[in-house]
Amino acid sequence: MSGLLIVGAGGFARETAQAVRDAGDVELLGHLDDNAALHGTEVDGVPVLGGCDLVHGLPEARVVICVGNPRDYAVRARLVRRLGLPEDRYATVIHPTAAVSATSEVGPGSVLLAHCVLTAAVRVGAHVAVMPQVVLTHDVVVEDCATLTSGVRLGGGVRLQRGAYVGSGALFREGTTVGAWSQIGMGSTVLGDVPPGEVWAGSPARRLREAAAPALDELMTEQLGGPVA
Repeated sequence: MSGLLIVGAGGFARETAQAVRDAGDVELLGHLDDNAALHGTEVDGVPVLGGCDLVHGLPEARVVICVGNPRDYAVRARLVRRLGLPEDRYATVIHPTAAVSATSEVGPGSVLLAHCVLTAAVRVGAHVAVMPQVVLTHDVVVEDCATLTSGVRLGGGVRLQRGAYVGSGALFREGTTVGAWSQIGMGSTVLGDVPPGEVWAGSPARRLREAAAPALDELMTEQLGGPVA
């Protein structure tokens, strides 16, 4: 069975399903979710076919993983590892209103929702979530499993390292770096580099505390040379 499976059935997954339907160039087979109460139901008219591991029973289907929230934004990376799919199983979903320049690239399993802009020589890694109206300007690098929520603006040459999470409406001075698995609060103005595994917020953004346990666990595992999704 060819077509697309969306892993997850929450808000991000529903938005991705709408992007797929708006594009109209691939058959949307349904959602997969480990919440058994959803199995056999529909979400916005899209069936929930079963648990996430059903991807292995439908080997011809492409897959995109659409899970995560501010309390546990490492869940997408964990699920990528758990499923263990080859890279070529993953689809890239780009809403038809997104503007992606010819010099930019977007990795497998990533999702760009409505009205995103990638201006010039932008690199977006694998399994990245980019919500509506995000602007990534020249030479921005967004590493694997990062999340950019709606209305984020990144100046030229900004780098978001692996797993970074950026809240809605945050602004970044050109050339800044956000460390792996750090979280930036909504509406923040980031004027300098942010170390890995920390939560920053405010205008200008300042350190609030360490990141939550799931993100710190990912950071620790990777620093010790453990699995990387």
